[in-house]
Amino acid sequence: MIEQLPSGSASPVVCFTSFSFAYLNRARVLAESVKRFHPDWCFVALISDLPPAGFDFDPSQEPFDHIVWGHELPIPAISSWIFKHDLVELCTAVKGPMIELLLERGIEKVIYLDPDIAVFGPLDPIVEELDSSSIVLTPHQVDPEVTETAIFDNEVTALRHGVYNLGFVAVRNDAIGTRFASWWADRLRSYCYDELDRGIFVDQKWCDLVPAFFDRVKILRDPGYNVASWNISQRRLTADDNGALLVNGQPLRFFHFTKLGPIGAMMTERYAGELLVHEIWGWYRRSVEAATPVDLEPGWWHYGRFENGEPIATEARRVYRSQPGLREEFPEPFAVGRGTYHEWLRTQAAAGRSA
Repeated sequence: MIEQLPSGSASPVVCFTSFSFAYLNRARVLAESVKRFHPDWCFVALISDLPPAGFDFDPSQEPFDHIVWGHELPIPAISSWIFKHDLVELCTAVKGPMIELLLERGIEKVIYLDPDIAVFGPLDPIVEELDSSSIVLTPHQVDPEVTETAIFDNEVTALRHGVYNLGFVAVRNDAIGTRFASWWADRLRSYCYDELDRGIFVDQKWCDLVPAFFDRVKILRDPGYNVASWNISQRRLTADDNGALLVNGQPLRFFHFTKLGPIGAMMTERYAGELLVHEIWGWYRRSVEAATPVDLEPGWWHYGRFENGEPIATEARRVYRSQPGLREEFPEPFAVGRGTYHEWLRTQAAAGRSA
């Protein structure tokens, strides 16, 4: 709960992640990996979801120091605001407001990590970097690709989806950091949508503007951070004589296991030549499987359905967010019955009109 979050005097470094219950298994692996190297950090789980009936979710048994529910964030008309977003849009839209909230509580340094990341080494260099920088970002790539396939897979994709991977961001509580947090939170409250045709890709493409808008921005080019399928073609993983993992000779800090499944496997197979990469992926799959709740419905997301359990179509969300009049008329869009947005949609469909 928000009121239980620490203040800056209690915890100078807060690390948080954002997820729905479908990613609870990954968030558990992340939290445990962070605590392995930083047991003194406060780790916060920001959950944009609610548990289903019959699912025994006990926060005291989780590897998180605190849990904040998405609907607790200080965002006006929160039910209406949540409805406007699909799952990915919502879990990314809350990141900016959460950073803003933590800085307002006096937290000195805030680090965000995506739930499908695992930490393999101390992140002290990031904390130290925040002594002189206000914002720290990692680019998707730090070296040019050399084959046409990789150029289109990685460089062109970054041009479309954003130069920096916002699965990681670190912010210092100073004038520049708070101004960045306020700006990013404002953009995400209003425009965190997957609308590539309008030049928007959820929270990420906004941060292409950060080096232009803000000073004291550190672009972290160390290959040991944010190793992922989009840069593995340029990053060689090895182990030293003591078994420590290295990336291009630098310590592996964290690996981003994006798209665990066929797509991630395909990209890893295409670009990862070393057996060690496949071993790391194998470890991650086993860890996620071990952390998966047995009593949670696969793919569960509370906000993916109307109150009667009917799935909410993407088009229903887009219509709702594009028409202010609908939001004014139906401030509780998840409701069903007479006089609800759900009924309005059915009326439109019955009349053969596009919503």
